[in-house]
Amino acid sequence: MDSKAPVENLYSIEPALSSSSRRSNFSARSKSLGGSSIREVNFSDVGPQPVRYGSQGAESDTYSMSQKEINDEDARLVHINDPVNTNERFKFAGNSIRTAKYSILTFLPRNLFEQFHRVAYIYFLVIAVLNQLPQLAVFGRTASILPLAFVLLVTAVKDAYEDYRRHRADRIENNRLALVLVNNEFQQKKWKNIQVGEIIKIQANETIPCDMVILSTSEPTGVAYVQTINLDGESNLKTRYAKQETLQKIPEKENVSGLIKCEKPNRNIYGFQANMEVDGKRVSLGPSNIILRGCELKNTTWAVGVVVYAGSETKAMLNNSGAPSKRSRLETHMNLEIIFLSLFLVALCTVVSVCAAVWLIRHRDELDYLPFYRRKDFSEDEEKNYNYHGWGLEIIFTFLMSVIVFQIMIPISLYISMELVRVGQAYFMIRDAEMYDESSNTRFQCRALNINEDLGQIKYVFSDKTGTLTENKMEFQCASIWGVDYNGGKATSQDQKDGYFVQADGQVLRPKMVVKTDPELLQFVRNGKETKEGSYVHDFFLALAACNTIVPIIVDTPDPTLKLIDYQGESPDEQALVYAAAAYGFMLIERTSGHIVIDIQGERKR
Repeated sequence: MDSKAPVENLYSIEPALSSSSRRSNFSARSKSLGGSSIREVNFSDVGPQPVRYGSQGAESDTYSMSQKEINDEDARLVHINDPVNTNERFKFAGNSIRTAKYSILTFLPRNLFEQFHRVAYIYFLVIAVLNQLPQLAVFGRTASILPLAFVLLVTAVKDAYEDYRRHRADRIENNRLALVLVNNEFQQKKWKNIQVGEIIKIQANETIPCDMVILSTSEPTGVAYVQTINLDGESNLKTRYAKQETLQKIPEKENVSGLIKCEKPNRNIYGFQANMEVDGKRVSLGPSNIILRGCELKNTTWAVGVVVYAGSETKAMLNNSGAPSKRSRLETHMNLEIIFLSLFLVALCTVVSVCAAVWLIRHRDELDYLPFYRRKDFSEDEEKNYNYHGWGLEIIFTFLMSVIVFQIMIPISLYISMELVRVGQAYFMIRDAEMYDESSNTRFQCRALNINEDLGQIKYVFSDKTGTLTENKMEFQCASIWGVDYNGGKATSQDQKDGYFVQADGQVLRPKMVVKTDPELLQFVRNGKETKEGSYVHDFFLALAACNTIVPIIVDTPDPTLKLIDYQGESPDEQALVYAAAAYGFMLIERTSGHIVIDIQGERKR
């Protein structure tokens, strides 16, 4: 393939579109659709134009990689509709997933290990251990352990509850049901029991349970529309395709078999390299032929596919690094402060030890009889030293006892207060009425209590696009048609009742989004092609309504006589342009694999 040719042809689209109406042959056919006559329009003599099928053109580089040969050592062999033979040589991962951090056996050691990343906890542990020695006991042994034990317990309970929610979400996810082909009949099966090589059937608006190669869809051309918002955050629809060799096969009526040779599981969600052998033919597979776990099937009645990656080997799970141990900036700063305080404490205790050594040397002859220190024990007949271990050990014990005495420099009550405050903050954030979304019936979710305070310390937000921070919503403002700038200076916002609508079968169809219109442009559109400018405007809006990948969806309303048309597509730019065309009377009504229907000022054209 010559990759330069399509690029050069792209530059010929604009002039071709602007003059398409002058060089087009219109053939009218009398058809009735919704009570309106439809004219079939054939665009001919326009010259060769590049055809872009959804996302396939954007993935041409990656798609070409699938033509390469896959080494047997680096390949995974998947026998279609034969999970036993597929898993005979290598037992592939099941479809059960686990995103929780702890288990019953690993919770205690792992949680304690993570908690002792806080320098203060190590400090309090050292103090508690020192206070257990008889020679150093300053406070009660139990009293020195209780504060640290309480802090560790509160944090452990909080972490256990967070991990319990992860276990509960995993259990719900693994027990969801999907249609799996068993004995030439689709039967419901739990997600966790799905195996590599099985054929599954996905209905509209259902979530894909695993990575699967599409075999057939409800569309005659094998196209399937998916939403990848759970993978990359994009809410726009993307297109995937089934190969023509498997498109006509019906798993319930005939035995579907074949061999897929694909690459080993990897984290690249935008790439897929494989080939498929079916009916003695060998066809290549690319990213446009696979649907990943977590995607949702949209605007397609059903899709049938074969599982190639399941469970922890799916691309979505390979990109999931698990529940991280998050630490706030405040906690990191406190660790640094505690290190400085610890160094100051060591210096202070060293000074006390040196002073104690000087005092012992100066009073070495009076130690037996000095009040409050008396070295000799005279309570028995035989005189013995009373808790005296020599100068060296006395100095060391003095240093350690000073550490215990001065431990209040780092208050453990601060950490107890912080943990309780975080729990209270989470409660109030979750119960905040202003952060409740009525449309989705969801509240604010606090998934990590350790970083509550960071919400008020955000200084900069780095984003690769504005859609991450906004609604990613485009609006049509103005247009320049054949050198004339219609800047929308007199644009008016149409009311929902006054905007353009179409009547069909006793029902009214309106665009879901209202667009501001320019009075001058509206007048040209209503006058049709009577003038030269009107012809240019007509061709412009016809191009906006026809040259796109938008799929119109009919949305019901409480009023049974009113239907809204919601335009869904890969690009919000296309959505804005199609909504603009509809506002000016060029309404895209229907799109199938072979034709589109556009209502142009009350006249439907196919």
